[in-house]
Formats: sequence, C-alpha cells, structure tokens
Amino acid sequence: MNVHAAPKLTSAEEALIEGFAARRPSLTGSPEVAAKRDEAAAVLKAGLPTRRVEAWHYTDLRRLLASVPADGGAGYASAIAPLVDGSSVLTVVDGNAQHHAGIDGVRIEKIADRLMSGALAGDLAPLKADDTVGAINAAFVSDGFDLTIPEGAEIAAPIELQNVHSGGQVHARFAARIGKGAKATIVERQTGTADALVSSVTDVEIGDGAEINWLIIQDQPKTATHLGQIRARIGANAKVTIFLMNTGGKLVRQEVHVVAAGEGSDFRLRGVNLLGGDVHCDVTMVLDHAAPHTTSTEIIRNVITDRAHGVFQGQIRVDRLAQKTDAKMACNTLLLSDEGEFSTKPELEIFADDVACGHGATVTEIDHAHLFYLMARGVEEKLARGLLVKAFLREVIEELDDEAIVDALEARLENWFENHG
Repeated sequence: MNVHAAPKLTSAEEALIEGFAARRPSLTGSPEVAAKRDEAAAVLKAGLPTRRVEAWHYTDLRRLLASVPADGGAGYASAIAPLVDGSSVLTVVDGNAQHHAGIDGVRIEKIADRLMSGALAGDLAPLKADDTVGAINAAFVSDGFDLTIPEGAEIAAPIELQNVHSGGQVHARFAARIGKGAKATIVERQTGTADALVSSVTDVEIGDGAEINWLIIQDQPKTATHLGQIRARIGANAKVTIFLMNTGGKLVRQEVHVVAAGEGSDFRLRGVNLLGGDVHCDVTMVLDHAAPHTTSTEIIRNVITDRAHGVFQGQIRVDRLAQKTDAKMACNTLLLSDEGEFSTKPELEIFADDVACGHGATVTEIDHAHLFYLMARGVEEKLARGLLVKAFLREVIEELDDEAIVDALEARLENWFENHG
C-alpha cells in the first residue's frame, strides 16, 4: 500500500491558516457568516492552487505567493483624488469603510453591517472548488460598501469605490444591485502605499434594461499582491461594460465571472494591462451565455516590458438554450522586451447549435515600418515608440465614449509610460 504524505505547507499557506485562527474571534459576522468563514478557511487548509489546477495553470499561486504580510497597515492611508472630478466617492481605508455623504437616489450600506446581520452570508460561498480568491476574501473580509440603485434611476456623476491601504492585509468587498432601466458609471479603485496582500470581491446584479459601465483601476505598489474578483449577473436587454486597467502590483489575479442571464443582454469586457518590471498579472474571465439572443465582445490589450509576465484566460460557455448567441473575444499583445512573456488561453464551450462565436489572439512587436515612418519625419525614437503603443491602447479606451473618463485614463497611460517608456 502506498501512503502519500500531504505536501509541506509553504510559509504563505501557514500564515493564512494561522492568521485566520488568530483573527477569527474578532471577525465581524452573524453565526451564519461565521459558518461561511469556517468553510472558506477549510478551502485554504487544502493548500493554494498550483499549475495542476486548470484554472490556475498559468499562475502557480502556491509558488508565486512567497509570503503574506502581517495583518494591519501602517495606518496612514486616506482617500485619494477621484479619477474624474465631481464623482461621488466612497472609501474603504485599511479595510474599514469610512463615513460618507449620501448619493441622491442611491441606498448605501456598509458591508460590516450586512455581515453582522447575516444578510451577506449567502454571498460568501466560493463559486467552485478552485475559487481561492473568493475563499480568502470570505474568510477575512472586514468591510466595504453595498449599493442599491433603484429602478429607472439615472446617476449623472460617476460613483467611485476606493479600496486604499497602507500595507499589511486588506480584505474588502463591494456589492451593487442595479434596478430595471437604471443608468450609472461606477469606478472601482484598488491602490495603496506599501507591501500588502489585498483581496477584493464585487457582486453586481443588473436589472432588465439597465445600462452600466463598471471600471476597475488597479495600481497597487510594486511589491503588493492583489487578488480581485467581480461577479455580475445581467438581466434582459441590459447593456454592461466592464473595463479593466492594470498598471501596478507584483502579483495580480483579476477574475471576471459574468452570467448573461436575460434574453437580449449585451456584455462588453475591455482590458488594458500595462506590465513592467517583474510583475505577474493574470486576467481570467468566465462568461456564461444562459439565455437566447445575447451578445458579448471581449477585447484585451497588453503591453509587456522588462521581465513582466501576463496572462489572459477567457472562457465563453453557451448554454443549449442560448440560441442566437453572438460572442467574440480577442487578446492582442505588444511585447517590448525580449524577456517579457504573455500567455493566452481562449476557450469556447458551445452547447447550442445556432450561434456565432469566435476568438483570436496575437502577440507581436512594434511595426518597424511604422516606427521608421515617424522617425523619418523627425520624431525621436522613444517618442515614436510611445505614440505607436498609445495608439494601440487608445482604441479600447475611447470605446467608453465619456470624454472625462477617457481623458483621465489617457493621463494614466502617459504617467505609466513616463516610468516605463
């Protein structure tokens, strides 16, 4: 008989398990929430995922997460300037939701209150066995904001949800219920000032006929680990855009889980990954078309410099009832360094027989003919390269069709290129 010994825990795994045991008595929550936390901790005791877990094949978390910082930051974090002037800002600082002014037409609750009442218990279950991001967040989450936008409401100014830290461990959560026919732009900012382990999970329910733009801007410090997840369920004839921009962090995993649940719904995912240094950044999407006459497009643009490693995994599933689905996915990468890498894995699972689905991926360098054209007209090489790269990215950003947001995102491009050009 062969006896297989369990693998020795890594220092990061030990820190997570021991940290949960130490913090459990002080973690906020009803008995139902406490039970969900214990279930999540049991997932962590089984160990962090390795390459052998298909969903984590390109991000061996057990190897890449070398250590876990101590709980609690330095305590000097504060709200940051919003992406767009005039936004309504709700800030979580070092894991604690701050006092806020009201937003007309929006009901706002703190996640800590929903944990205490038990109302959030049902949302804490991991999506499946390999949902490590969900498990870490469910075990440790402390606070965040829950929004309800009523039926027919049109929120003119962007709502900005900030998760700001000064290091240590930060586990926050956001949620939103969008009523029928409502319109809003919501910006989720993930940032900090020191080494940290950050987990953030967002749950969004989008009513029939709603129109929502949800932006996630991640610019963690270069030593931080960011584990993010957004879960969205889209109603009939609703139009939803999720826009991702990753410009920071040391180890980043951003998951997007979407169910196109209502007939006639339209989903767009747009992503810009600016990866330099030795960052490892993984964007993983799972999209379920569960109703007929649904559409989706996913376009991810990546710029890789230095020794950075990027990943995009995109899985589109089409249910047998989802006839007339139209789904297209593309991942395009510019490699600006011989040492940089990008891995892409598009997948289609189609169980309907009347659909139009496709995917594509490209990895290339800057077109030297285009570079020569600009340099021959007196444009210095570094500037010419920057112009070409920015043109490659702006095509995606300008789809947002909001001048203030487009200008703000292009300013972030400029700032990144100043440091990595």
